Amino acid sequence: MFNAVIKGVGSYVPENRLTNHDLERLVETSDEWIRTRTGIVERRICGPTEATSDLAYFAAQAALANAGISPADIDQIIVATETPDHVFPPVACQIQNRLGCRNVGAYDIHSTCVGFLSGLQVAEQYVKLGTHKHVLVIGADSLSRFTDYTDRVTCVLFAHGAGAFVVSRGDASGPKG
Repeated sequence: MFNAVIKGVGSYVPENRLTNHDLERLVETSDEWIRTRTGIVERRICGPTEATSDLAYFAAQAALANAGISPADIDQIIVATETPDHVFPPVACQIQNRLGCRNVGAYDIHSTCVGFLSGLQVAEQYVKLGTHKHVLVIGADSLSRFTDYTDRVTCVLFAHGAGAFVVSRGDASGPKG
């Protein structure tokens, strides 16, 4: 059996910022109230033409570059999201196409907060068994698109962003991943 290691990491957040002071104009809250309860100062928010798949794509590119591998090396793509662009096709298939990967398994996982961890566990198993050398795991969401900006308890939490890991085969005698 092989070890599974994180070979590359990447992330992406949109340029637009939503600060605590911006939220003060939308709902009865304050910067102090938000900071003491969450530690959050600002959130990143997609522009009108940005989608969850865009966030995932840029994070994936960064992870592949960090890992020093090309899209042709990827054996599977897993995207954890609760905010896909469409019901069909999955975000993972959109990423597969945009990266120019060969025909490999690509699917979304919908497990709310534990989705990315679930994706990592699945990737680990494929790599440890030796069926895959490199699995791209992406967590991407644009949750504020569904946020109720009249609810001060939840609207201060959600934003947009993506993170990606390349989970790769490591030497069986090397460090555990």
